[in-house]
Amino acid sequence: MSGIKDVAKRAEVSISTVSNVLNKTKYVSPELVKRVNQAVEELSYEVNPIARSMKNKGTGLIGVITEDLCGVFYPYVIRGINSVAVEKGYQLLICDAQGTYGSQIKRERELFRRLISNRVDGIIFASTVSAENQEEYFRELLKEANRYKRTPLISVERDFTSVGIDSVYFDSYGNAKKAVQHLVECGCRKICHITGAQDLEIARDRVRGYKDCMDENHLPYDADMIATGDYSHQSGYTAMKKLLGQVPDMDGVFCGNDQMAIGALKAIKETGKRIPEDIKIMAYDDVFLSSVVEPSLSTIHIRKRHTGIKAAEILFHRLENPEDDSGAPIGIKMDASLVIRQSTIGEEGREDWNLVDW
Repeated sequence: MSGIKDVAKRAEVSISTVSNVLNKTKYVSPELVKRVNQAVEELSYEVNPIARSMKNKGTGLIGVITEDLCGVFYPYVIRGINSVAVEKGYQLLICDAQGTYGSQIKRERELFRRLISNRVDGIIFASTVSAENQEEYFRELLKEANRYKRTPLISVERDFTSVGIDSVYFDSYGNAKKAVQHLVECGCRKICHITGAQDLEIARDRVRGYKDCMDENHLPYDADMIATGDYSHQSGYTAMKKLLGQVPDMDGVFCGNDQMAIGALKAIKETGKRIPEDIKIMAYDDVFLSSVVEPSLSTIHIRKRHTGIKAAEILFHRLENPEDDSGAPIGIKMDASLVIRQSTIGEEGREDWNLVDW
């Protein structure tokens, strides 16, 4: 592998001249710039980002930690982050913490540690830490993030401003109430819920929203009307099979995300029941799949790509204004909207195949 000395020798210039050309730290004549760039290309020389960070106090790298990279939600968010990073001349290091809760939080913490030790310029993340443990977790994390240099940390999906973390987040509780209320207004009276694992705060918030909306509408529910999945379509299928056995007279189901709703849809179809005539389905997220399945899914539209953009904008604000240490973390609650399709109102539901992000 070629080093900076090899580039200098090939270009017949000093090592400092090569460094000035690559790092744009001092003026170098156009003739020498051309020779250095030609030598770099011929030798396939790549600048070591860590070595560069020692000189420039920046690597040009942004770390991104997701809960599940293989899901259909986070790629939208990452696309938004990347659109801003590219404009700023930065690259992303994308890390996946997917796993069971115990192993996932351990892996998430290790990913933070690795990214920080490799001097990334900032980290945008989706955390699975519980509300009970978040204060201690982020107190230690912030101390570590500021050990080498001030490394901005930006949360997406959950609000951690109370523990000093900039956050772009969703109102999972309020959005869940909005979803269940739509089922009520469509005439449903026996509404079940397929939730994510209760170790996850967003899943708990959606269960609370479901229960409170049922209470406010004086509708009964019990433990048999709630089944747990893991946000995959397979878990939605399995959970729906369970609910159909426990609550055969259900007339509506609210699913914690679109993927579980697609699994639920398949399970209902296999029984011969009709959607929405016999059972109405309400989903959450509005990923592209929700518009192309049959029947198309009514869902809560989350501004996923825009969430990534907002998170990146906050991060670069922190990087470009290091003197701005006013203390108060930035918190942006993203709005959400109800998208009504065929799974709740039949043929009158909108046809809006969303293939742009596919």
